[in-house]
Amino acid sequence: MTLENDHVRLEPLTMDNYKHLIPIASEKKLVQFSPSDIETPEALKNYVATALQQQSEGQGIPFLVYDKRKESFAGCTRYMHIDWKNKVLHIGSTWIGKDFQGSGLNTHMKNLMIDHAFDTMGFEKIEFRIDERNVRSRKAVEKLGGVLEGILRKNVYLLDGFKRNTCCYGILKEEWQNKPQGKSL
Repeated sequence: MTLENDHVRLEPLTMDNYKHLIPIASEKKLVQFSPSDIETPEALKNYVATALQQQSEGQGIPFLVYDKRKESFAGCTRYMHIDWKNKVLHIGSTWIGKDFQGSGLNTHMKNLMIDHAFDTMGFEKIEFRIDERNVRSRKAVEKLGGVLEGILRKNVYLLDGFKRNTCCYGILKEEWQNKPQGKSL
C-alpha cells in the first residue's frame, strides 16, 4: 500500500529500498527518545528486518517517507501493534531527518496515516507512545487531537540505559471525524 498527497509519499519499506535511509539514520541524536538503534548501516538493516518480520505477522506496516516538495527521502514511519480484533493500532517508529523537521512533512504523514486507518482499514482508535521528555512530539500529537490517556512509568529502556516514562495518547475515530478542518501539527 502506498499513501500520498501533494506533499508526501509513504511507500512500503523493503530490504531493497531501505538503503535510502542510511544517510538520514546516521544523524546523531535522531532517535534519542527511542529504544531503536539505527545509526549504522548494519543496525538500520536489522531495524528494517524486524519491521518486516512484524509485517509478516500482521502486526505492523512500515513505510519509507518521501518528501515530494524537496524530492528526497526523509525517513520512515509505521503502523504497529496492530490489534485487528479490537480495531486499535499505534502509529510510531517515526523518524525524519533534521532537514525535514518543522517543515510540515510530519503533519501530512500523520494525516494520511490517520485518515487511511480510520476510513479505509476500519480502525476505531489510534494510539501514540511518546517519551515523556519529548515535548516536541507530544505537542505535535496533541495538535492532531491526541488525548493523553496516561503515563507508563519507567517502562522502556533506551540505548543509553535510561529507563523512560512513556506517555500514551489516543485518538478515537469519532474525534477525528469531528475535528475542525485545518488542524495540524
